Amino acid sequence: MRSDQMKAGITRIPHRSLFKALGLTDEEMRRPMIGIVNAQNDIIPGHLHLDDIAEAAKAGVRMAGGTPFEFPTIGVCDGIAMGHEGMKYSLISREHIADSVEIMAMAHPFDALVFITNCDKIVPGMLMAALRLNIPSIFVSGGPMMPGYLEGKKLTVTNAFEAVGAAGAKKMTPQQVTDIEDYACPGCGSCAGMFTANSMNCMTEIIGMGLPGNGTIPAVHAARIRLAKEAGMKIMELLEKDIRPRDIVTPDSLHNALTADMALGCSSNTVLHLPAIAHAAGIKMNLEDINEISKATPHLVKLSPAGSDCLVDLWHAGGLSAVLKELDEYGLLRSGCMTVTGKTVAENIGDAWVKDSTVIRTRENAYSPDGGLAILWGNLAPDGAVVKKGAVLPEMMVHSGPAKVYNSEEECVEALMVGKVVAGDVIVIRYEGPKGGPGMREMLAPTSTIAGMGLDNSVALITDGRFSGASRGASIGHISPEAAAGGLIGIVEEGDTISIDIPNNKIELLVDEEIIAERKSKFIPLEKPVPDGYLKRYRKMVTSANTGAIFED
Repeated sequence: MRSDQMKAGITRIPHRSLFKALGLTDEEMRRPMIGIVNAQNDIIPGHLHLDDIAEAAKAGVRMAGGTPFEFPTIGVCDGIAMGHEGMKYSLISREHIADSVEIMAMAHPFDALVFITNCDKIVPGMLMAALRLNIPSIFVSGGPMMPGYLEGKKLTVTNAFEAVGAAGAKKMTPQQVTDIEDYACPGCGSCAGMFTANSMNCMTEIIGMGLPGNGTIPAVHAARIRLAKEAGMKIMELLEKDIRPRDIVTPDSLHNALTADMALGCSSNTVLHLPAIAHAAGIKMNLEDINEISKATPHLVKLSPAGSDCLVDLWHAGGLSAVLKELDEYGLLRSGCMTVTGKTVAENIGDAWVKDSTVIRTRENAYSPDGGLAILWGNLAPDGAVVKKGAVLPEMMVHSGPAKVYNSEEECVEALMVGKVVAGDVIVIRYEGPKGGPGMREMLAPTSTIAGMGLDNSVALITDGRFSGASRGASIGHISPEAAAGGLIGIVEEGDTISIDIPNNKIELLVDEEIIAERKSKFIPLEKPVPDGYLKRYRKMVTSANTGAIFED
């Protein structure tokens, strides 16, 4: 066993003495030692209850003959960090999480790991760590939040963010604002729609690293506790069979993840995290492949913010297994992939079926014949940009308009609130990329303000930053190269015409080449001042969004 490095033989007398200081018996030390990575903290609603999930996982490990050891990692709540300097620390926490898990699992050589996770950067950070370490691992998330209800309508955190713009435009009364505050987020769990946290929990299940139900069972349901116990027991089977993360995360399973991503209309952040996860597995993922998969995959599910359904509705409709069954019947899955069940995808979904065809549609009744995400190319984004096209209104799929240019998210929100943005504009927010921010902040504040003001049917927004999964509208992010790296977005001027053609995957700055060349010759990228510490180190090491914003090798 791997743990024998720290417990077996005469040279490990002091080590065993330290284990006995923890109260361990000789029998517990003889058993496989299983690390339980718990991201619980008291500030993220999706993590508030993770101690209960961890206790259930530990019970499962003990029932199956292992000895569990729990240790923590950090987490940032994107919703609470949104719209201020704190958001610069969200994406960059992903690498820190991966590093911290690697440190703990190498310093204390556990035989296997159970990852207790939820929310945006924590899930991909832990997946990256699992693939680096490549010891038997399994994931169990805290599960999605239930939607709130007000006057018979479902609410999610999107409603709270959009209330900012509506209140600023005097479209809501103070009491209506208070009601949204009180009812939008009714309890623990990752925010109720197909935002980044739930998108990544779904990707974890689809990729094969979480048990069926990992992405959709609500946080408050007893089935979530049972799932955690099953995960604790299953890790012992994975250890016995020596099934490791790199046996599961393969080019074929990543293909399945992207295919399901298109069918589900997940957060555009999956296009940031899946390449980083692939990189940790030693696999290169190309953005060009994403459009090919999107063209072949019907958009079958439309959850909040694109629609009114939430994760709990998808669970009741048959969950991800039912979605995968539909996709497999269309010949779009590579169903021979191994999963943490110890079985293949085909075996896992054999008995699945769609229980509610209004939530999981058929190909014939799909929201669109192609997928919910798209990669755009053009002189503004020669290395690509991403849009959640499943959340774009039909009238904004093709749009051309004058640029309103801002060098930060705050500048843009201030302009919106005083009416400087009007119908037809294309908002440009730059110097918010991985290096330029630094940290590649999410632009939920401006996108939700645009929607709350009723401009989402007439105003587009492009940025070298990124978007929350809760964003909707013609919101095009990950413009690569970013302004700080000399990208063309850095030389856009007020009033320049920008053309967006989502169906044809194009984004262009309609300015004469001679003028572009002249501007380029004089262009010196802005470098925002940052405090000494992690942000400064991150800026030096991080690569472009089109690579997944991974660190330089």
